[in-house]
Amino acid sequence: MAPTGIVLEHVRKEYPDGTVAVADLDLTVNSGEVMALVGPSGCGKSTTLRMVNRLIEPTSGVIRVAGEDVMAQDPVTLRRGIGYVIQNVGLFPHRTVEQNVGTVPGLLGWDKAETSARVAELLELVGLPVDTYGLRYPHELSGGERQRVGVARALAVRPPVLLMDEPFGAVDPQGRRRLQKEFAALQRELGTTVMMVTHDIREAVLLADRVAVFSRGGRLEQLDVPEQVTEHPANDFVADFVADFAS
Repeated sequence: MAPTGIVLEHVRKEYPDGTVAVADLDLTVNSGEVMALVGPSGCGKSTTLRMVNRLIEPTSGVIRVAGEDVMAQDPVTLRRGIGYVIQNVGLFPHRTVEQNVGTVPGLLGWDKAETSARVAELLELVGLPVDTYGLRYPHELSGGERQRVGVARALAVRPPVLLMDEPFGAVDPQGRRRLQKEFAALQRELGTTVMMVTHDIREAVLLADRVAVFSRGGRLEQLDVPEQVTEHPANDFVADFVADFAS
């Protein structure tokens, strides 16, 4: 079976002004695993995530997705094969739900019947049946519904990995918890490899198989299953970060 995980080896991101966002990161997200990147603002979590699909170019090191070096691939082609979900979704406002979810299959030249079947399948999976929601526009949806459409769109071409940057951050607390549970069930069903960034340690504990705690400069302070991170923090930095969870 082909590898479907994410591997970062000695990855560094240094900006022209000398700012080091990520110093020397080794990290592996296993096939079918959900890994949450947590830590304070400015610690390199989102930079790490965006280097995987080359929205940010690494300064040095190697990043592999499904066994392939991302720097050896055309960036546009690479991004079409990696699911990407962000906080504010980024749906096309003048395209219907059905058209939004079918965007990447269309770009990849899928025929209309195959695209329609996949769109219907995914909308059913995220609880938005195509007969009811397919012809609606983003402004006709709630925040939680738009986020579900964003997840469906990201999964449209069965990507080997899914990147999520604060995916539920714009949704109200009650809707956020419901979406988290629905996403956890969906990920278990599909077995997609997921790397997600969140500021919410509770979200990380709920969704992730392992949690990576970052400090400034992309320094990896602890990588372990959620229970170990919250109950047995590796150092004072991690203990301080997870303190709110225990309170």
